[in-house]
Amino acid sequence: MYIPKPLDTSDVVLSEELMALKEEIAKNVHEVWSQGRIKDGWVYGEKRDDEKKMTPCLVPYEELSEEEKEYDRNTALETLKLITALGYEIKKK
Repeated sequence: MYIPKPLDTSDVVLSEELMALKEEIAKNVHEVWSQGRIKDGWVYGEKRDDEKKMTPCLVPYEELSEEEKEYDRNTALETLKLITALGYEIKKK
């Protein structure tokens, strides 16, 4: 049985600059996901239907529910925290 064991990043504190970057990454995560879905034949639908390949999430990031945005934000946040925990630095040019 698979038991996920992500690296514990609970003690990682991100700078304000990286926290702002989180939203841009979250938006891009959604754009990449959407592009992949469309490529695979998915279309917008008011209710998710896997057989018909329909999902209500094929909308611009700004139109997603807060719950959906939080999923993408969490992915972005944990990615930034992992990068930091592994000793890397992110610097803006």
